Amino acid sequence: MAFSFIDYIVIIVYLVGVAFLGLRTSGKQTSNKDYFLGGEGMPWWAVLFSIVATETSTLTFISIPAVAYAGNLTFLQITVGYVVGRVGVALFFLPKYFEGELLTAYTFLERRFGAGMRNAASTTFMITRLLADGVRLFATAIPLAIILRLGGAFTGMDDLQLYIISIAVITGITLIYTFFGGIKAVVWMDFVQMIVYIGGAVIAIFVLWNNLPENFSLPDQKLQVINLGFDLSFEEFIKQPYTLITAIIGGAVFSLASHGTDHLLVQRVLATGSLRSGQKAMIWSGIVVMLQFGLFLGIGLLLFMFYEGVSANTLGLATTDEIFAKFIVEQLPVGISGLIVAALFAAAMSSLSSSLNSLASSTTYDLYKPYFGKGNTDTEDLAISRKITLGWGMILSVSAIFFAFLQLQGGERPAIVELGLGIASYTYGGLLGAFLLGMLFEKPDKKDAMIGFFTGLIALLFMVQGPVQNMLPGNGLAIAWPLYTLLGSLVVVITGLVSSKLRYFKHE
Repeated sequence: MAFSFIDYIVIIVYLVGVAFLGLRTSGKQTSNKDYFLGGEGMPWWAVLFSIVATETSTLTFISIPAVAYAGNLTFLQITVGYVVGRVGVALFFLPKYFEGELLTAYTFLERRFGAGMRNAASTTFMITRLLADGVRLFATAIPLAIILRLGGAFTGMDDLQLYIISIAVITGITLIYTFFGGIKAVVWMDFVQMIVYIGGAVIAIFVLWNNLPENFSLPDQKLQVINLGFDLSFEEFIKQPYTLITAIIGGAVFSLASHGTDHLLVQRVLATGSLRSGQKAMIWSGIVVMLQFGLFLGIGLLLFMFYEGVSANTLGLATTDEIFAKFIVEQLPVGISGLIVAALFAAAMSSLSSSLNSLASSTTYDLYKPYFGKGNTDTEDLAISRKITLGWGMILSVSAIFFAFLQLQGGERPAIVELGLGIASYTYGGLLGAFLLGMLFEKPDKKDAMIGFFTGLIALLFMVQGPVQNMLPGNGLAIAWPLYTLLGSLVVVITGLVSSKLRYFKHE
């Protein structure tokens, strides 16, 4: 089967419907509070689904099946840590946010350490989102690029050109309702689009299950869930991301940082308007995410059986991440392919719209208002916020094209979900460390926080495989991505405390 005219019609109708429904659910926007926080509060269950839709996006739909196809089920160990981390956020972080009216996650840092620390954290958030969401947007372009390639209308273009067209289409549609509708449109469309893409995944499982080859069985090692890793040397142990201890501890600390300090997700919880509602949304999101990861890893195993375990190159693909997209556009019945590709767009747009709104919110409140917009009216602020949203849409498109270029180069490439999580984990260490330093200790001041924050970011450069690691003599100490946040935050806290102690002794 091939992608048909009917499938294209399904996708076009879906995209137009999303833009229309997003505008209808947004309500009237008269101020930045309406635009970024949804006015008087939103239902916790809607925010719960918005959190899940935002953080999983197309990376889950496309790349998690690829992780299972190329490996096994040990990625599930990380989801246990995710649940533990969210419980910590709900009990210790959210009460701090709801003590006063905090418009962004970084207002707490300003109150504790001053405007300089807030600006540093907010800027780091923006850089993280720029890179991590560039990866997500690139991931979304994979199925659309395959559709364009198989459709035959763009046969004269290479892969990069197809990705550029795909990225432009996705960004343009998402910007329509995000630009006008604000956070209310984002949350409600996240809810709708999560239902769509989970439904698409269930349909794919049904079709796969009924078309598995009879002469191929799944190897036992593909079903491995727990990997203790005790047979490895210390250096090898800390390099492996999916051993039990690394996955649970690393996943918990990563979740503390992502859901406790990243404004992309904190903004969702603040939109509930109350602490109890925010806590319910936060904790339940961890459980739903665990189930969702299990669903998409299962798809990966079924794909492995369907294609009898052959490599991506043998299937004519540029990367393993394209395997599920290939199945969708080539093997599903007419109309169903279009529906599931629409589900992919749903996953993508839910994440992209959330990123655009949170980036605009942080830019407006943390960088623009304190310095350039103190005397603005609500109307002027709203107009500026929309312009900032549009600007971030263009910037994220460029970031996605950059990662498309990198991922299409020769050589061994990581699954894009690992690339995206690794980028986020790197900067989350500094953010989480700064928050913990301010929440748990009274003596460190803004100088100690700034010293610790930037020391943590720099220290990780020497522990992550990359250009700095390659310049070191001998074999450097490289660590797995789930440990980036843990070690980064520890360096920030310890450095901040040491700096505080040294200043205390100096004044004695």
